[in-house]
Amino acid sequence: MSDDETRAQLQRGLRIATLILAVLTVDVLGLIHLVHGLESHDHPAVQFAAFAALTAVLATEAVLVVRRRPWRNGRRLAIAVVLGASALSYLTLPDGMTSTTVDWLFGAANWAGAVVLLDRPLRMFLAFLVTHELLALANLLVFHEVNRAALVRFTTGSVTVFGLPLLMAVVAAVLGGIATEAARAARELELARTAEAAASAAHRRRALRFAELSGTAVPLLTGLADGSLEPSDPIVQRGCAIEAARMRRLFAETDTVGNPLLHELRHCADIADRKGVEVELDARGQWATPPLAVRRDLTDAALTALATAGSWARVTVVGSADAVSVNVVADCAEPAVPSPATPDVRIEIFDSGGTVWMEAQWQAR
Repeated sequence: MSDDETRAQLQRGLRIATLILAVLTVDVLGLIHLVHGLESHDHPAVQFAAFAALTAVLATEAVLVVRRRPWRNGRRLAIAVVLGASALSYLTLPDGMTSTTVDWLFGAANWAGAVVLLDRPLRMFLAFLVTHELLALANLLVFHEVNRAALVRFTTGSVTVFGLPLLMAVVAAVLGGIATEAARAARELELARTAEAAASAAHRRRALRFAELSGTAVPLLTGLADGSLEPSDPIVQRGCAIEAARMRRLFAETDTVGNPLLHELRHCADIADRKGVEVELDARGQWATPPLAVRRDLTDAALTALATAGSWARVTVVGSADAVSVNVVADCAEPAVPSPATPDVRIEIFDSGGTVWMEAQWQAR
């Protein structure tokens, strides 16, 4: 399970827990208190209308939880319904019954608001609780007799009415922050692991390249460095040109292109082009991408001829669904091409008075 899924599951669990508490407070305890104090109400229909409004908000939250959806645009309307039901209930409350069991909505509306604002910033839920408290206090101060008993009831009742939902919201905010921080830390760890894996892969590729060149390029460079080889020696120059072509091919092997074989041949031809050799590269047909080892065998003869050509070279690639061949004609000496590493590749070389023709064929099995 991903970090985002874990966080979503945590938020959904908190919504379900808050909804259960709200249903117990509004639809169970609230209804019990409403029915028991029904004879004390002058307008019971208004109280039942307020009860129905809160129940509708909780029912909507239940549907959203089941469908795994947030409130979105309906959130403001739901809060307006809760506060409207609170004001309606308070205005029709009998005198002297504030913060009693008859005042059933005083301890119920706060939980209806909690289910709507649980996933919002804590300051928004705190603002709702303050508004709810101010409505109840304004009703007490304006429409009821203010005495010590009424103020004590309001104060002690506010501890649970204000405190318990706020505690739930604080827990949700803390857990949400922990989940967000954990997800961020997990993403950073994943990025670090990815970077480490990429660095390791790059190191392995560099080590592999060095191993592939160590048998030919390193002795050549070492001889040039210690003076045992002369840069003016044609044999040394020929070897340098061949190794340069192999390096260009090696670098080209890591490129992401549509036709790797042609791409690597173009890099090999670039070495000859830099020497002023006129190079012509032609491709005919369509073929599947050969494996890396096969491509190396197919291009070995071509890169040797291109690197040592005197003035011109022609490379032709012909392919079909299950076969491909690389043909090279150039004015160069007959090259010493290593034997193919793959048994499916066959190389033929013909020398005719300073012009060499080479063909490397691969037949897929």
